[in-house]
Amino acid sequence: MSNRHLARTIAMQTLFLWDFNGKEATDLDQMIEKIFLHFAPNFNDHGFSRDLVRSVIDKLADIDKYIIRYATEWPLEQITTVDRNVLRIGVYELVFDKDIPAKVAINEAIEIAKAFGGESSGKFVNGVLGAIYKDMEREGVKKTDKNS
Repeated sequence: MSNRHLARTIAMQTLFLWDFNGKEATDLDQMIEKIFLHFAPNFNDHGFSRDLVRSVIDKLADIDKYIIRYATEWPLEQITTVDRNVLRIGVYELVFDKDIPAKVAINEAIEIAKAFGGESSGKFVNGVLGAIYKDMEREGVKKTDKNS
């Protein structure tokens, strides 16, 4: 497992806890540290996870608008907590983080959804992020080609 993939997994677990516990942002650093301690004690790049969690929360209203717009069959609060937070990371990286290539953002989100979500989570995440990406291409939005 790559360092970035593990860092994204930690970020998703943190956002899951944050969302599940009523979106209290007061102890996010403690949540991240506990998750690292229990699931990745030897991992030494906490910064990427911490930055990703904070960035998602900072852009949450905009990110959720994308999810609402592209997951039309599912009201935001009816999307499972795992899928909702995988999508939040995926949308953030796809739309707002210009350093993450689109294919990396989409593929990473799909893999995390498959690992932590339900039977159809990977397809659901792929469908939502794929539709966003198609619209970005149609609108001429460019993403970088470097690997992450």
